[in-house]
Amino acid sequence: MLIDEQVENREIAKQYKELLRISYLQLTADDKKLIRLAFNTAVDAHKDQRRKSGEAYIFHPIAVAKIVASEIGLDATSIAAALLHDTVEDTSYTLNDIERLFGSTVAKIVHGLTKISHLKKDTDISLQAENFRKMLLTLNDDIRVIIIKIADRLHNMQTMDAMPDYKQIKIASETLYIYAPLAHRIGMYNIKTELEDLSLKYTEPERFQSIKSKVEESQEEQQEYIHSFSEFLQKSLDREKIKYSIQGRNKSIFSIHRKMLKQSIGYDQVFDKFAIRVVYRSKPKDEKFLAWKIYSIVTDHFVPNPTRLRDWISQPKSNGYESLHITVMGPQKKWVEVQIRSERMHEIAEKGYAAHYRYKQGNEKDSGIDVWLNRLQEVLESKDGNAIDFVENFKLNLYADEIFVFTPQGELKSLPQGSSALDFAYSIHTEVGSKTRGARVNGKLVPLSRILKSGDSVEIITSAQSKPTANWLDFVITSRARNKIKASLKEEKKKIADEGKEVLLRKLRHLKVAQNERTNKQLVYYFNVNSIRDVYYRVGLGTIDNKKIKDFATSYNNSFINFFKRRLQQYSSPVVKDVDEFVSRYDKLVFGKEREELPYQLAPCCNPIAGDKVFGFVTVNEGVKVHQHNCSNAVSLQSNYAYRIVPAWWIDSSEQEFTAELILSGIDKKGLVNEVTRVISNSLHVDIKKINFFTDEELFQGKITLRVVNKAMLKKLKDKLLKIPGIEKVSRQ
Repeated sequence: MLIDEQVENREIAKQYKELLRISYLQLTADDKKLIRLAFNTAVDAHKDQRRKSGEAYIFHPIAVAKIVASEIGLDATSIAAALLHDTVEDTSYTLNDIERLFGSTVAKIVHGLTKISHLKKDTDISLQAENFRKMLLTLNDDIRVIIIKIADRLHNMQTMDAMPDYKQIKIASETLYIYAPLAHRIGMYNIKTELEDLSLKYTEPERFQSIKSKVEESQEEQQEYIHSFSEFLQKSLDREKIKYSIQGRNKSIFSIHRKMLKQSIGYDQVFDKFAIRVVYRSKPKDEKFLAWKIYSIVTDHFVPNPTRLRDWISQPKSNGYESLHITVMGPQKKWVEVQIRSERMHEIAEKGYAAHYRYKQGNEKDSGIDVWLNRLQEVLESKDGNAIDFVENFKLNLYADEIFVFTPQGELKSLPQGSSALDFAYSIHTEVGSKTRGARVNGKLVPLSRILKSGDSVEIITSAQSKPTANWLDFVITSRARNKIKASLKEEKKKIADEGKEVLLRKLRHLKVAQNERTNKQLVYYFNVNSIRDVYYRVGLGTIDNKKIKDFATSYNNSFINFFKRRLQQYSSPVVKDVDEFVSRYDKLVFGKEREELPYQLAPCCNPIAGDKVFGFVTVNEGVKVHQHNCSNAVSLQSNYAYRIVPAWWIDSSEQEFTAELILSGIDKKGLVNEVTRVISNSLHVDIKKINFFTDEELFQGKITLRVVNKAMLKKLKDKLLKIPGIEKVSRQ
């Protein structure tokens, strides 16, 4: 045991030296002293703790500090806070101890990290969504809290093998849901990519390994291509005396997976699996000039695709990203993306927020990321809505690409891609948004729902009489606009409900109906709404009129009978959608460790069939809903409601029939529909329920609803359909 401790202590000391070595900053004597004290404190605090893998716990905070130092490049204060991030939560050290030893800044960051982890148990909310909410609120305190939390999550993802499957899926889902988008928004692309790939490794291990092995197989071929591409450019670049390097950048495994899924294509049909990057050395004043000079040299050798030019040097992204992207026809007649950026731009692109501040000049105006953080403050401080709404609204703009539009005064405004004229109005000021009556885009009057494009000039027309309506929510995408519209509607609804309450109570008194809790419950059941406030609101609107109130009063004395009738009707309705289709003595869906049979519904969002990988989700009012593992809602459910997820398995799916929809597209030709129906009719255990085809300028699209036995049978059918000349794509709805 003594030998083991000695070996472990040597390894801890080695990791500490590695931490100091990999920091790209020139550490001062005071910096080293601070980090050394933090290291000693963390070693002492965690001396009796071990991770699930069995190793000493101290290796975790050291690993997080190494990520903070090397991958992100934060300062000594942040490295010290990373070393101490679990001390207050898990050990005998208090926040006062940290402040006394390290000062207020380190203590504030550690406090922010500790705050994220402490939650009161409340069964009425999603604990995880509330956890995310608390974490996002720390953006107001110090963004380094979030950055260290992301580094903490990255190391946890790197060391998850010792955990049970259900925990791996939960943590991976949380990572895809909030941590990867956050890393993207702060500009930490390397970490964002690794988080996504690791998440796919645990949520869809077979898909991950399949793509990973194919990517590794193509490495040699890829390097040869980059070499041949470089040979064309080297002489021209050398002639201009430009100091540069040409390198390849692989598309991440997760990005390839997402593209395959989105476009219903195979790995071989993903053509942009890598990009070529030209990174040049330059003084700040020459950066733009050299970027366009290199652009000119590249396009002299290779024909560019003019629709694929992306200029983020003239107008950087709001997370500080700068680069010039072009797509050219390279050697072997292959389209390839070329990214042109300076060494400074490259470091900011790789490390994000921290690198931006290392290069920022003292008199430089606020960067895009500063503006974004300032804009967030209003959203973060809003007390309205539950935690789920808060996180969903926040997430809306994390991954969105940006557009740039002009005010009538020529001021440039950044908005997420897909923003409407109304989003623009709210981005100027809440009052402008709330009083919007119309908009002019490029001088023409347009509806508020008009989607804006980069370069548009937008003028907002306001009126004192205008106010938000519920349909405004249908054509805004920014969290600021949604929050403000919801707050206004909520206030308006409260006002109408208060007026309705007065009217209802007056009428019930007149009709001699007692006003108590039992009456309120009867009103809610009678009018089939969620709460008594909903009854008041409908009375205020007039949808519950005098006649309906009198009808309620008439039935009041028989309320118990009516109540039991409703309950009986509720229980007599089928629990399982299309019971005859899903109940069979040969085919079962079982749930949980005990593999129990439970009543369930198949979720309409993804329509799972026998053989699909599925899980159960325990709803509030509708029992267990069954979703596919790759359902569009799966990540959100696994992340926010992990405690309501039930593992599920199909048992013997050989005799059952299910409904599935196929979408077909391609080039139309005579007799195509006949050929499609013939192939389906000749397939065993497959019946056509509905078929719909239409053509447009020689192209067709079709939707076929089928009855199939299981997933394997459906796959065989898809393969057969793809062999029909003219059919380009077959995907499952």
